[in-house]
Amino acid sequence: MPLAALAVALPIPTATAAPAGTCDPFGRLPVAGGTYAVQNNEWNSSSQQCISAQGSTGWMVSTANQSAATDGPPASYPSIYRGCHWGACTANSALPIQVRSLRSARSSWSTTQAASGAYDASYDIWFNRSPRTTGQPDGTELMIWLAHRGGVQPAGSQVATVTIGGTPWAIWTNRMAGWNYIAYERVTGTSSVSNLNIAAFVHDAVDRQSIQPSSYLIDAEAGFEVWNGGQGLATNSFSLSAHRRSHRRPAGGRRRS
Repeated sequence: MPLAALAVALPIPTATAAPAGTCDPFGRLPVAGGTYAVQNNEWNSSSQQCISAQGSTGWMVSTANQSAATDGPPASYPSIYRGCHWGACTANSALPIQVRSLRSARSSWSTTQAASGAYDASYDIWFNRSPRTTGQPDGTELMIWLAHRGGVQPAGSQVATVTIGGTPWAIWTNRMAGWNYIAYERVTGTSSVSNLNIAAFVHDAVDRQSIQPSSYLIDAEAGFEVWNGGQGLATNSFSLSAHRRSHRRPAGGRRRS
């Protein structure tokens, strides 16, 4: 066989893309074409923590050995988000949306949770008093805890229990340094949710005056507050969508001049 023909007949090796990753404490990885971002968010620790992203919305904590006291704040909150986190915004999120104009917000999330350590698997949803998307939000932090281990609990004190989506949730509230805090802790932990009605939690928090209708939803995050350990925590898949109410003029109505 001629050498030229032999060269054509040989298979061409295909490159396998390595997972994107970062060990930067505040590193971010755009995923799903920039629709979401995965963030390391190691804001209260100096030990090494690394995350890696693979596929559309999957990611994991690939390196971590946190050791924060469980009676204080967590060491980190590695997470995926949509919207604007301290000025870093994802693409085409429709956020911010004023709470009084929020028609729907739903999310599905599948996690892999570690068998050891101290952490929670939670949504962290932020509201600002204005549509500003930079800096620390000054409205409300709404958390939805799907599960936790290692003796950790939400901030503040438990004030009530409510059933949302057929599931009981313990409600915790606190006043932080500059914003309100309300957390919904699932009474029976789970590793995944499908089509979770985020807007129902927002509206319940409005009824409890923890969120003002004039505030703006600026981003929704889903991840793990880690106090101890953390390696192996992972998101298998994630989605979130939010929509505002349409303000249509009634049929036959006249426009005011």
